[in-house]
Amino acid sequence: MGAFGRFWLADAISMFGTYITTVAVQVIAVVVLSASATEVGVLNAARWLPYLLFGLVAGVIVDRCRRRPMMIGTDLGRAALLGLVPVLAAFDRLSMPALVAVVFGVGALSLFGDAAFQSFLPRIVERDRLAWANVRIEQTSSVAQTSGPLLGSALIKFLGAPLAVLADAVSYAVSGILVATLRVEEEVPERVERHLLTELREGLRWVYRHRMLAPLSITSHLRFLFTAMASTAFVPYAVTAVGATGLGFAYAAAGVGTVLGGAVSLRVHRKLGLARTIVLGRLLVAAGFVLVLSGDWAVFAGQFVLGLGLGVEGPHDVTYRQQVTPDRLQGRCNATIRSFNWGMITIGAPIGGVIGDLVSLPTAIIVGGTGMTVAALALLTSAFRDADLPSHPL
Repeated sequence: MGAFGRFWLADAISMFGTYITTVAVQVIAVVVLSASATEVGVLNAARWLPYLLFGLVAGVIVDRCRRRPMMIGTDLGRAALLGLVPVLAAFDRLSMPALVAVVFGVGALSLFGDAAFQSFLPRIVERDRLAWANVRIEQTSSVAQTSGPLLGSALIKFLGAPLAVLADAVSYAVSGILVATLRVEEEVPERVERHLLTELREGLRWVYRHRMLAPLSITSHLRFLFTAMASTAFVPYAVTAVGATGLGFAYAAAGVGTVLGGAVSLRVHRKLGLARTIVLGRLLVAAGFVLVLSGDWAVFAGQFVLGLGLGVEGPHDVTYRQQVTPDRLQGRCNATIRSFNWGMITIGAPIGGVIGDLVSLPTAIIVGGTGMTVAALALLTSAFRDADLPSHPL
């Protein structure tokens, strides 16, 4: 198995565990710990708060270090943290503050691990095949998104939600071991005597002064803000409508949609161009959230449409920034965009929870869906409408 094959397999294994935990942690909060919509919002925010607090610094650190050791260390660290959940539950010490703390720690390690992951890919795949590689990774993630929640629901039913989280801990441990077997030339970055803030500003300037990257990044930040609002309200809404097991099937329906969206993603890009493909994907995500409000069956149909949109858009914005960004700025570019994207969740998730508690859960979902729609259409009025990718293989 080549370098990309092992890299791909490591990511796929950890992805399966992640989607099991996606269901398990939500069930622990809502069913086991009787969390309100606001508390679910705080829990969701904790996962992404490190991106807002440390994201820019993480980019500088990733560009200063070798990326493979960082991926190994963050995988093993996440395995250890997630392993605490069943231990705390066994001793009757699991609480919302403890769960939030574990989720925050996993988020902090994911910040560095994910930035290293996206920055490492151009080292093992030629640039003209990055779109192909990102689509393959996205499709594998989609398969995990489809079957992971179903497996998670089964584990929750037979073992309980805390023990189901243990599967994710094991998946990160296996991923770290696989990455350790990679034999890829990676020289230590040249030491540059420059102040941290100087390098940080260089990354910010690259992203937000770039004619194409700036509108793509800003509209992405807005999309994450409004998606967080809708997603937070969706969890208690879906648990009430279709039950905890149904929530797992709803996430699985999203995974099926993402697989299908990813399968046609490159063809849609060839038909519509880069900007319209990304906008189409984002509009489908917004429509999927609103559709869930049409009835019990619509929870599954709406998640399918949402997943379809994620699959269509998924690989293209990542590929574009990987292709236009020089290697020395890859870490800062990826971490800057991801830190503000995921950082928006720390704002949007609590807002969605508060709207859900004080007004109604459907209102929070509608507000989120409307905001996503406006942000998506704004991209077509920007300079990014003329952006495109080099031709790539199907």
